[in-house]
Amino acid sequence: MTDLTSLTLAEARDGLAARSFTSSELTNAYITAIEAARALNAFVLETPDLARTMAREADVRIARGEGGPLGGIPLGIKDLFATKDVRTTACSKILGNFVPSYESTVTSQLWRDGAVLLGKLNNDEFAMGSSNETSCFGPVVNPWRRDGSHTSLVPGGSSGGSASAVAARLCLGATGTDTGGSIRQPAGFTGIVGMKPTYGRCSRWGIVAFASSLDQAGPFARTVRDTSILMRSMAGHDPKDTTSVDRAVPDFEAAIGKSVRGMKIGIPKEYRLDGMPDEIEKLWSQGADWLKAAGAELVEVSLPHTKYALPAYYIVAPAEASSNLARYDGVRYGLRVPGRNIIDMYEKTRAEGFGVEVRRRIMIGTYVLSAGYYDAYYLRAQKVRTLIKKDFEDCFARGVHAILTPATPSAAFGIGEKGGADPVEMYLNDIFTVTVNMAGLPGIAVPAGRDVQGLPLGLQLIGRPFDEQTLFSLAEVIEQAAGRFTPPKWWA
Repeated sequence: MTDLTSLTLAEARDGLAARSFTSSELTNAYITAIEAARALNAFVLETPDLARTMAREADVRIARGEGGPLGGIPLGIKDLFATKDVRTTACSKILGNFVPSYESTVTSQLWRDGAVLLGKLNNDEFAMGSSNETSCFGPVVNPWRRDGSHTSLVPGGSSGGSASAVAARLCLGATGTDTGGSIRQPAGFTGIVGMKPTYGRCSRWGIVAFASSLDQAGPFARTVRDTSILMRSMAGHDPKDTTSVDRAVPDFEAAIGKSVRGMKIGIPKEYRLDGMPDEIEKLWSQGADWLKAAGAELVEVSLPHTKYALPAYYIVAPAEASSNLARYDGVRYGLRVPGRNIIDMYEKTRAEGFGVEVRRRIMIGTYVLSAGYYDAYYLRAQKVRTLIKKDFEDCFARGVHAILTPATPSAAFGIGEKGGADPVEMYLNDIFTVTVNMAGLPGIAVPAGRDVQGLPLGLQLIGRPFDEQTLFSLAEVIEQAAGRFTPPKWWA
C-alpha cells in the first residue's frame, strides 16, 4: 500500500470513498507519524484514543454511504479553537488545563462533515507572534532546514504548529487563525497553502479572541484543492457570531482548474520595498509571468496607504487585545495565584500567567485606549484603516480581480534570531499581510519557489470581498507552474 501520509486530502477522500483503505488505517498512519515527529513540537496535545474512536465511527458511516465531505479525514486543530472535553489553552499558562464544555462553530462543522481530530496544535500565546516562539509550550520547529545546515528554523506564526504539522505530513489539513498574517506567513515559511477568508466568512464563535475586528479562521493544506475542500466545511453563517455574514457558501473546489483568462491582476507598486531581497523580487515577477501565460492581464496599481498599515495595525490589534484579555483574571477558570486581596490576586495571576509578548501588547493597548491618548492613537489608526480599505476598493472598482504580492519579506529564519532586542524587527514579518486584515479581505498564500538556501518562498493573492473562488483559481495556476514542495525528512 502507498504510504498513506503521502496522499493529498483529495486523494485520501477519494481512496476512502473507494474503500481502498479505511479511516482507521489512515488515522493510525498519522498517529505513528506524529509520535515520530515530536522534535518539531507541533502538537501540544495528542488525542490518539479519541482519533481512533472518531475514525471507527467514520468507517461505519462511510460503509453506509454517509461519510460526508470530510468523512474519515484526520485533521489538526490550532489550540485557539475550543474543543469540547479536550484541553484548550491558547498556549498560555493563564488558561492552565482549561477544558471547554462547548465546541467552536468551525470545529463543530468539521466534525459534522466527518473529520477526525488528531490533536491540538501549537501557536504563539493568544496568537500574538510571528514565529511561534511565544507559546508556553516552547517554540515550534519548521520541518524545513537550510541546505547543509542543522539550524532549527521558525515555522512562522502565530499558527506555526498548524503549518509545521501540515508541511511535515502529520495531518491532512489544519485550522488556523489570521489576525495580521498568522495563516499566510507560516504557509509561506513552510511551503504549503494557507487561506485567510473574508472577514465574516467563518464564524469566530468558540475561538479564543485576540483582536475581534481582525481575527478570522481559515484552513491550511498541502495543495490549493485541499485548502478549498476544507474551506467549504469551515465557512458558513453562524447566528452566535454577530460578525458572521449570512450568505451562501460556494463550492470552492469547483473553482479549481477554472480559466483565469481575461482576469485583471494588480501589482501594487508600494509593495516594492527598499532592501527587499532580489530573490523575493524575482519570485514575484515569476508569479506574474505565470498568471500572464495563463491569460491574465497584469496592471500596476497603487495602494498609497500601505506604508501606514503596520503601525496602524499595531495600535488597533493591541487595543482590542487589552480589552479581550481583561477576562483572564484568575477568578472563574485557569491559573490563579493567591494574593493578599482580590486586586493583588489579579495582578499576580496576570503577571505570572501572561508571557512577555502578551504583556507588552496589553500594555500598549491599554495605553492607546487611555484618556488623553485615545484620539491621538486609536481613533487615528481607525481612520487610517478606513483609508487602507478604500485603496483596495478603488483598485477593485477599476476592474481588478485580484492583487499579487509576496507572502513574506524573507524565507524562514532561525529560532532566536529575531526580535530579542527589538520587537519591531519581528513585527516587520507581517508587512505584506496586515493590509488584508485591516481591510477585511480574503488572501491566500501559495508556495512558488525556493531561495538560494533551499527554503520555500510563497506568493500572496488578495481578492475582492467574498470572492475566494477567484483566489483559488489563480493560486492553482501558480501551484501548477511552481510544483509542490516537501521538506527532506530529518526528524525521525
